[in-house]
Amino acid sequence: MKKDFMWGTATSSFQIEGSNDIDGKIRSIWDEFCDTPEKVKNADHAKIACDHYNRFREDFDLLDELDVGCYRFSISWPRIVSEDLKAKNQKGLDFYSRMIDDLLRRNIEPFLTLNHWDIPQIFLEKGGWTNRDCIEHFLDYSDIVSSEFGDRVKYWVTHNEPWVISNCGYKEGIHAPGENNVYESLLVNHNLLLSHGQAVPIIRGNSADSKVGIVLNLTPGMPASQSDADQKASKLFNQFFNEWFLDPLYGGAYPIEVSDDWIKKGFIDSIDFVKEGDYNIISVPTDFLGINYYSRAIIRSEDISESDNAPIELIAGDKTDFDWEVYPNGLRDLLIDVNTKYKPGSIYITENGCAYDYPKSSDGQINDIRRVEYLESHISACMEAVDKGVPLDGYMHWSLMDNFEWAEGYCKKFGLVGIDFDSLQRTPKRSFWRYKEIIKDSK
Repeated sequence: MKKDFMWGTATSSFQIEGSNDIDGKIRSIWDEFCDTPEKVKNADHAKIACDHYNRFREDFDLLDELDVGCYRFSISWPRIVSEDLKAKNQKGLDFYSRMIDDLLRRNIEPFLTLNHWDIPQIFLEKGGWTNRDCIEHFLDYSDIVSSEFGDRVKYWVTHNEPWVISNCGYKEGIHAPGENNVYESLLVNHNLLLSHGQAVPIIRGNSADSKVGIVLNLTPGMPASQSDADQKASKLFNQFFNEWFLDPLYGGAYPIEVSDDWIKKGFIDSIDFVKEGDYNIISVPTDFLGINYYSRAIIRSEDISESDNAPIELIAGDKTDFDWEVYPNGLRDLLIDVNTKYKPGSIYITENGCAYDYPKSSDGQINDIRRVEYLESHISACMEAVDKGVPLDGYMHWSLMDNFEWAEGYCKKFGLVGIDFDSLQRTPKRSFWRYKEIIKDSK
């Protein structure tokens, strides 16, 4: 890797901070979702989580030990504003100011995400992402945060994984706010992209020499066989999951095949929410693309019966506790394909990781060997992509520590650091020490 390559880890506010109702923080849609019966496994909630709000310096000591160059974290919008969504909550701003100053003191670059899903409940009640007029509230929030920290923060992310927000939150209903409406999910997706395009110049105006981008979760879909049906299904999957975001962000439009397919199947009547000039707003030039990669998808057509389809050729390999296939070659090929087609100029792996639960051994260690193997193989895939000319400028492991994993509660462990959620003791795992070696060897 090049000398200025940025090694780091990633977290998000709601998943680690806790202290969800102190120092002026208002209620978020995830507070509401956690309090709704049967929405989160084991009735888990994030009222304490990792207690990062009170222990961030202890957690930053771990970053120091790793010797990372950057730390990706998110701002909790409900910590920043009052119930009118306009007035600043100074205690919330002061908390993040202390965090940023402590990172800079350690020579760790803050990589700040504005929206990692925990939006104010009052924003939702005003219509939220289904209401185009509500974009102004996000722009106000972006202005507050970038004005406050623009002198110290260089790297800015507008939204994390808009696909998850729109699809899991509004189409499948498995994330907050728990809606099940295909048209609304597409509308939310569109308004998220519009708000991204409008926020970029605001951030740049408040933060000199800033680098601004967006983070997408990209999953390459591969046909289960060479049948025409599987090929078509795989193409539609890639268009919906990946190109639906990449195409408009880089000067194109939504793939018409996807919307036509959904109209044909009766899921929607139209995509009439797209107005003249919208694509110009969405495609504002950015400085980097953040990619979150976890696995590939093997696509089998549902439009014909199994007996009418060709025999399956692709079989998934080893899977994580999330039932996601471990497939590092998918990361290499994805990076090459995105760079070839969209030429983003600069790419960061903003999340990459795996869920495995390893108990402590008798000597108090956590020997998460499968995470070590995952880490090594996926970093190797990144290096192969760089050798093919991909402008990859950083890699951030998800996550620094075990955390509240949204609707899965605390049962899925992604961390390099184990958390005992009773005592809140931090224990670096074997993968933590291996990642430290990789970073050291790269310098």
